[in-house]
Amino acid sequence: MRKAVKALVEVDIKHNRGVLKNKETIDWDRPHGVSVEFLIDGRIQLNGEGGLLTYLTGTALVNPHITLSYKLPELGVQKLERLTKEIPEIPQATEPHPHTMKLGEFIAHSHLFGRVKTSAWLKKGFSRVSDASIAELKKAGLKPALFEKNVDALSEAEFRELFSAIQNTPLMAPSTRSVLAIGEASLSKAIQRLGEVDFFSVVSRKPTIADFKPVQVEVAIARLLNRAVGDDAETPVQVLRFANRVPLQFDKAACAIVKAIESVNWRAYQLAQPRGGLPSGPYVMAVSVVSPFIKFKNASKETIDASEELVEEIRRALIQAGQRLSRHIRREVKANDLEEKLRHIEQFCPILVDGLCRITNAPEARKKRAEDGLVKILGRDAREAQTELKEADAIVTAAIAKSNKNKKPDDDEGGDSDGSENGKQKKSKSGAREKAKPAAVRASSDDDDSDGGGQTSFNL
Repeated sequence: MRKAVKALVEVDIKHNRGVLKNKETIDWDRPHGVSVEFLIDGRIQLNGEGGLLTYLTGTALVNPHITLSYKLPELGVQKLERLTKEIPEIPQATEPHPHTMKLGEFIAHSHLFGRVKTSAWLKKGFSRVSDASIAELKKAGLKPALFEKNVDALSEAEFRELFSAIQNTPLMAPSTRSVLAIGEASLSKAIQRLGEVDFFSVVSRKPTIADFKPVQVEVAIARLLNRAVGDDAETPVQVLRFANRVPLQFDKAACAIVKAIESVNWRAYQLAQPRGGLPSGPYVMAVSVVSPFIKFKNASKETIDASEELVEEIRRALIQAGQRLSRHIRREVKANDLEEKLRHIEQFCPILVDGLCRITNAPEARKKRAEDGLVKILGRDAREAQTELKEADAIVTAAIAKSNKNKKPDDDEGGDSDGSENGKQKKSKSGAREKAKPAAVRASSDDDDSDGGGQTSFNL
């Protein structure tokens, strides 16, 4: 078995690269893997959008193939198990496209190749530049001698001339095989780590070209049950931003992801939204942008540059996820509406049957058939729910009486005890009602047009 390599890694800020020091080989108790240890001197912020826990949760969300173990003050050892055993395949590296560069970047890129001919540098250092492309540059007016000179011998004027000619020459779009997607299946499993999820929608767009760069956008929208609706009715949704599987936590206002979310009309998808702002409610929106060349607005790489093409691509993914969410919300509204109609029928139809029977002097057998027909129409028996409710009330009443009997006279917590028992009573009543709900849900699923123009009647 090959030995592991242990080294101290320092960051060369000037050249933006890592430097290995004190390398040595050691025996390790595992066949493969990477172990990283480092010390940080600073203040720990655990919660909030910029908190450490948010960063770790986000890292596990977009990397479902990793097992993450960590130990934080006052929390002990925490472990997030991997959700999939499929290790993502690292795509082949691709060279930058010349249309994505500015003049300074174009010149700086030439310094990486040293003494090579300009033609060889263009073909080797950039994607989609071929002999045919160089022939087009010559037809555009560039001298053939320019392509025979070494790239390190070109003057600034020659670089400007070459750069201008390339920008005006049509080139093929770069390949989209260099992006590393998470996948809808893995993201669907990972999104449920955020809490008790009521519903989620996941969209993974096909790789495309935005600003001459291969880009893939993936979106997940989840509705959480463990966030109170009353508190979150006016609270903006939680936005989780990711760039190449790395969480972005700061400077979100100018980010392309936030601008794309704000540009969508979420009111059309049954979500509340102030004009020109983020939607509100107990939702989490996670957006992942994957590209070998992501352009950031600042040196901290916390804000993705909001170009029109990238914002439009993110917006399309959000719209697809919003449409799926809207269909689910509409089904819920329709089921609740049907349940409300059935509840009114249960409440008033027995009174109507009893009145009609008294007016027409109908016998008890006819009244019984009418009630049975009502049960058949509703798809459930309201009398069973009433019986279960009475049984639950009797159990709660007995528990309250037993509690009051065992209570000491000088007990100062009597009010709290009564409050808790009342809570139990309310819970039992709602529980009895809940047992009657599935039939209504089944009725709406069996006949989606049941609340349309259909009429139901029965004879007395």
